[in-house]
Amino acid sequence: MVAIALFGAGGKMGARLSRNLQSSDYDVRHVETGEVGKARLREELGIECVDVATALDGVDVVVLAVPDTHVGTVAHEISPSLKAGTMVMALDAAAPFAGHLPDRPDLTYFVTHPCHPPIFNDETDPQARDDRFGGLHARQSIVNAMMQGPEDHYVLGEAIARTIWAPILRSHRVTVDQMALLEPGLSETVCASLLDTMREAMDEVVARGVPAEAARDFLLGHMNILGAVIFKHVPGQFSDACNKAIMFGKPAMLRDDWKRVFDTKELAASIQRIT
Repeated sequence: MVAIALFGAGGKMGARLSRNLQSSDYDVRHVETGEVGKARLREELGIECVDVATALDGVDVVVLAVPDTHVGTVAHEISPSLKAGTMVMALDAAAPFAGHLPDRPDLTYFVTHPCHPPIFNDETDPQARDDRFGGLHARQSIVNAMMQGPEDHYVLGEAIARTIWAPILRSHRVTVDQMALLEPGLSETVCASLLDTMREAMDEVVARGVPAEAARDFLLGHMNILGAVIFKHVPGQFSDACNKAIMFGKPAMLRDDWKRVFDTKELAASIQRIT
């Protein structure tokens, strides 16, 4: 039986993983330093935590469900206790991309991250439709990267990833560099920034006299159909008026060189701020 040490087991992310791992065949050792997290695991899942030494005794895989700013510290602290061949699994590319993991060529470094349930889906169960984050009821895709280690370890890493992020829609293999392009590049620097700008735009038209509920309904409705067409979820094309609005709107709002956010130097700077 594969032994997994889950660090940060009682945190916001860790508790979700703990819940999904309960129904697995893995030998899971839960590590949590916070009293609130320990209480959450005990009261909600009936799980008791163990100390670090117990968790790492003969462990095969260590999952670091800790904040990006703590990944490097925790990894270095436990590294001397890990036998060669142990897999260390990070849940975000930031710390691995920034070089915060210990220099241990004999360890396997595996990175996995959820895509989260897509906006366009066929979920019919109310709980699944309301599971925006994923890992509970709604299917989501995941991305996985083998940073270092023997190729056959990828199968184990992906199997664990499919368990902790279940239910799964699709599983994609990428590199750590590609994962950094996806996050923070695509998802946070671009998508979150533009969505935040859209919210500001909605607030602006409300400030100019449009009823707030009308503005919200109008924007979210148009996000639905415009997004479906732009991302080719449904066939369709925009009117000439809409195409002209895009043609003149983008240069009014975006710098000509905005795609530099995907340059390695810019990604490194963004991840440095995160970690």
